[in-house]
Amino acid sequence: MPARRPPRTAPTTGRVTRTAGAKPAPGDVDALTDAFLTASRLLVAVSARSISAVDESITVAQFRVLVVLDSRGPAKLTTLAGHLAVNPSTASRMVDRLVAAGLVDRETSPTSRRELVVGLTGQGAAVVRSVTRRRRAEITRIVTRMPVTSRRGLVRALRAFTEAGGEPPVDGGADVPWL
Repeated sequence: MPARRPPRTAPTTGRVTRTAGAKPAPGDVDALTDAFLTASRLLVAVSARSISAVDESITVAQFRVLVVLDSRGPAKLTTLAGHLAVNPSTASRMVDRLVAAGLVDRETSPTSRRELVVGLTGQGAAVVRSVTRRRRAEITRIVTRMPVTSRRGLVRALRAFTEAGGEPPVDGGADVPWL
């Protein structure tokens, strides 16, 4: 594994510098990747705590199914599997468990009897809202402990990151996690 190069810093301020329009130095990308992995670990922990506080039987992966259905609406099983980046058989097993829990329903597609459409039940939507409220509250507590100067560029950076990753923005209701 090659050694990481430290980012170039301005001699008087110690800040990372970059020529306008230049590609980020490999060290910049490594540092950013490390920061995102650490933040991701924190966010997964927040998610897991929020989910277990609402329903200990729901896994993080199953909650992602609920959030995708909440944010995108009912979907064919194969489409849902694509949104989750899993095999259709994996999505089918997750859906089976969520149907048994009363959180989603599965119906034959009106356009093809060979296809199934999966949608949230009222109970499933309530779980998404409750978990999202808990996640939002815990993330708010964390963010308010950050210095204001650190928060200033974070919104713009996180929006750019989620846009680059293809995640739709939160609309204030259900959120679309990056789990």
